[in-house]
Amino acid sequence: MFENLTDRLESAFKQIKGEGRITELNIAATVKDIRRALIDADVNYKIAKEFTDTIKEKAMGQKVLTAISPGQLMVKIVKDELAELMGGSESEFNAKGNPAVVLIAGLQGSGKTTFSGKLANYLKTKKGFSPLLVAADIYRPAAIDQLKVLGGQINVDVYSEPENKNAVQIAENAIKEARSKNKNVVIIDTAGRLAVDEAMMQEVENIKSAVHPTEILFVVDSMTGQDAVNTAKTFNDRLDFSGVVLTKLDGDTRGGAALSIKYTVSKPIKFVSSGEKLDTLDVFYPERMAQRILGMGDITTLVEKAQAQFDEEQAKKLEKKIRKNQFDFEDFKQQLEQIKRMGNIKDLLGMIPGVGKAMKDIDISDDAFKGIEAMINSMTPFERANPDVIDQNRRKRIAKGSGKDIGEVNAFMKQFEQMKQMMKTMNKLPVGGRFGLGKR
Repeated sequence: MFENLTDRLESAFKQIKGEGRITELNIAATVKDIRRALIDADVNYKIAKEFTDTIKEKAMGQKVLTAISPGQLMVKIVKDELAELMGGSESEFNAKGNPAVVLIAGLQGSGKTTFSGKLANYLKTKKGFSPLLVAADIYRPAAIDQLKVLGGQINVDVYSEPENKNAVQIAENAIKEARSKNKNVVIIDTAGRLAVDEAMMQEVENIKSAVHPTEILFVVDSMTGQDAVNTAKTFNDRLDFSGVVLTKLDGDTRGGAALSIKYTVSKPIKFVSSGEKLDTLDVFYPERMAQRILGMGDITTLVEKAQAQFDEEQAKKLEKKIRKNQFDFEDFKQQLEQIKRMGNIKDLLGMIPGVGKAMKDIDISDDAFKGIEAMINSMTPFERANPDVIDQNRRKRIAKGSGKDIGEVNAFMKQFEQMKQMMKTMNKLPVGGRFGLGKR
């Protein structure tokens, strides 16, 4: 995501890096490169020009403090303006109502149905809602089945009327169903087309008029760049939607849609989605996204993802085991599972400042831990709880059972021992030495 833009902006900042002060000459060269970088990222020329004119104006009006170099100041100005371009601050999701009604709109193939499932999962697990999914796409044969499969995966009810060819009626009936079953949010997945057409627009408008949604979310495939922005404008002119959802963000290395859409339709980006897993939905934070675009990482989101998987009771038990030097392979496996639940490994590493750039050419699969898990799964429960008993014969059996060679098993065992030794060393430190919380 944004790899090309990040590289180009970094190259632009080199123009001013090491300069003693800001001048019209060195600012002009940097701004020109930033504008080119944005246009290459599929940002409309008018937006790129206005954006860079603002940066130039703000940079020329700044006095460089002794502690800040012109290069650092320029990065800060660009970060602030990027965040502003994408909306400034996060936008609140309106889930008020009895029930709250969320209308999902967009073109065919934009990821509406998958997003509907992700939103239901998010509202259920993160916000404590009881959602009802509604299959109001009466044209795509597999749409109802797809929504039912997604609903089944997250244990959320799906309302459908396969024989009814009136989408407005289905939506109205679904709301009655939601009230009777005490569902407090209804998510209506509407039909899309391969291109904007009058019949589709009229149908979505009719559903809107009938159910009075609290949120209308326009779902757009971010990989379509400027086309996505133009489509958003057409939809907004007719629906006056409340927010945008950018899907397939993991496949877009340019980022033009994310940078242009708020400026064009004056509506906030509310969610970003990547991948097919139903927990890969994030609230959109312009400030954090600006930091990631500039290679600054996103520690806040990383910590939030870790906290979402954090089990306080389990953590206390684990700390006791570490203090007694009893950390075993079962504990190790549980930690791996928590990391995997946090999301794509490469994305997580990219949130650490400085690491994203180092990892950009390295392909890290979500299956990166499969080999380690296979080795642990090939151990007996006794071996997992007592790593010291695993001799060479047991290692050979583990290698055979996991489909690995003995060298890989030996290397893993050695790394595990080194990790245990490091934990043992940390345990010898006073509490304040480990956590900075010692008595004063």
